[in-house]
Amino acid sequence: MRQLLPDLLDHPDVAELYAADQRPSPVDRPWVISNMIASIDGAAALDGVSGGLGGPGDKVVFSALRSVADIIVAAAGTVRAEGYRPPRTPEAQQARRVARGQQAVPRIAVVTGTLDLDLGGPLFGESPTRPIVITGTRPSPEQLARASEVADVIVAGGDRVDLGDALRRLGSLGAGVVLCEGGPSLNGQLVAHDLIDECCVTISPLLAGGDAARIMHGVAPGVARPMRLARVLAEGDMLLLRYVRP
Repeated sequence: MRQLLPDLLDHPDVAELYAADQRPSPVDRPWVISNMIASIDGAAALDGVSGGLGGPGDKVVFSALRSVADIIVAAAGTVRAEGYRPPRTPEAQQARRVARGQQAVPRIAVVTGTLDLDLGGPLFGESPTRPIVITGTRPSPEQLARASEVADVIVAGGDRVDLGDALRRLGSLGAGVVLCEGGPSLNGQLVAHDLIDECCVTISPLLAGGDAARIMHGVAPGVARPMRLARVLAEGDMLLLRYVRP
């Protein structure tokens, strides 16, 4: 892998690059990173999942970003489609996290309006850190009680989850950096409410065609959020980009 911007580097330590980035928390919430992959023509998935777009370089950046996050957030649909399991954090990264004052392993938070989750699956039953469930007011008290047995439950908003309130609540749990891994609808809501501070995008050297969603989409009107290009990595024909708020 090579770094092309801001400086030309051959075979950089990618984990150290991302760990050294400055991420000052906004006043009332954690710093929010969005990490997604897309084909050249903008498809966010092949056959419903993102794995077919990825490669070795994408996995390295994926791991590096997870290693700096206090909490990893994903929508329930993404958790189901991608088969989420507890984070796998190598011992060396765990030691670096502890040295930075973080928990050795990041926590997983699942955003769901309906609590349609496999609460008996590995994500909830095998995680070294207690997962978090973020929901609204639609689930019944019985559903909330069942979820509370295996996760910390945050009720934010009404029929729709209030992501701004949810992020503030994650900040109250000690999170300084939150990594959002999608899917596109959750990303779109974050964009609509201007809640993304850093956007990491991998451009896969594929043309996908079809009707796959963009990496960010939603029901809110389109908006223009300026971002500054802070890093470009290249692994073969794949580009790995880091944008931050200007």
